[in-house]
Order: sequence, then C-alpha cells, then structure tokens
Amino acid sequence: MRERFWERFSLQELDDEEWEALCDGCGKCCLLKLEDDESGDVATLNVACQLLDIDTCRCSDYENRFEHVPGCTKLTRDNLAAFHWLPASCAYRRLAEGRKLAAWHPLIAGDAQRMHRKQKSVRHFAVSECEVADEALEDHIIDIIPCQ
Repeated sequence: MRERFWERFSLQELDDEEWEALCDGCGKCCLLKLEDDESGDVATLNVACQLLDIDTCRCSDYENRFEHVPGCTKLTRDNLAAFHWLPASCAYRRLAEGRKLAAWHPLIAGDAQRMHRKQKSVRHFAVSECEVADEALEDHIIDIIPCQ
C-alpha cells in the first residue's frame, strides 16, 4: 500500500487493498438494522450478523458472505453516499466528509486493539443474531437514525 494513502488520495483513487485497509474493524456496519417503511428512519440494533466474530469484530467468512447472508451490503466507492446510517466514527464516512481518521484507527495507532480498548467497536455490547428471536429484535434497538 502507498504510504499514508488516506491523506494523499481521494477515496476514488484508492486501490482495492487500500480501500479494504480503511475499515477500522469496529463491526458497526454488521449490526442489524430495521428501516421504518413510512419514515425511512433506520433503527440500529445491538444484534450482530451471524457471520460477525464479535470478539475480533471481523466477518468470519468475508469472501463468501453474500452466499451466506444475501442481505449483506457491500460498501463501495460508488455507493458510499447511500449508506447514510454509517456511524460518524466510520473511516469511510470520515474521509468522505473531509475529516481525518480517528486517533484510535489502526492505520494511525498502529494497533488494531486500541479501538477495542477505547470501546469504539461492538465487542463490548453486541450479541449474535443467532441468540435473538425475530420477535425480540425491536427490544434490541440502540439508536434511531433519521432519514436524511
């Protein structure tokens, strides 16, 4: 990867390896969301996708995730704007908004565990969707993101 690529190049100029390296591994995009059909608001749950390894906050089968979870969404350079529900801490969102990476981001800190220690990941609160019945999902709402 190019040195400090996130400061020197636009998101559109990043190669695939650099794009993937921007992911801080927080796991927040792997939390289930419920969209209100009427308002368009998005409710974020503390329930993680069945493939998320909550301890590492990484997908347990990243290469084949779409086969196992057809509703899994793929964040790309071209569809980033559609993901208005990304948390303000997300590296992709931060850079798209002209902000810098957070000090705890692994590319800045040089330590993938720092964000977990700072509780910036889902490790300390998420539960697997395998442990939550569908009828109980609404009990797990932790945030409501208004439609933009």
